[in-house]
Amino acid sequence: MTRDRKIEAAVGLFVVIGLAALLMLAVRVGNLTLQTDYGSYRVTARFENIGGLKVRAPVSMSGIRIGQVVGLGFDPETYEAIATLEIDGRFARVPADSSASIFTAGLLGEQYVSISPGVDEEFLAAGDEIGLTQSAMILERLIGRFLFDKASAGDGD
Repeated sequence: MTRDRKIEAAVGLFVVIGLAALLMLAVRVGNLTLQTDYGSYRVTARFENIGGLKVRAPVSMSGIRIGQVVGLGFDPETYEAIATLEIDGRFARVPADSSASIFTAGLLGEQYVSISPGVDEEFLAAGDEIGLTQSAMILERLIGRFLFDKASAGDGD
């Protein structure tokens, strides 16, 4: 009987470890956090094209996640997309002249906002707008431009 109990205990432990691993995977895939709240502040950035950027997409600086996208909107006057970024309070020293770019990560094409720090001695605060932005690279546009250039080069022969 003790042998059966040891096997049951081992199977039970294996199931608990598997469930914990699934929970961690769900948290990572869902861009959720399980850490304590240090406060945060929101800034905005305007882009010509946000591509497939979504709410809850990561905001990173130097490869470190410092926040997430909490809102996406459209300005009917300037025809620009407005991304609202929530930055963790631990990262309160982001220079005011920093720039924001939309990049694609991984094989699945998840898009995120990358902030490149500037050199200003003043820092971004709640409600500020990041003035320097670079829109998402649209793969279809790049392929079309490449094919057009190839076709134009072939016409001259």
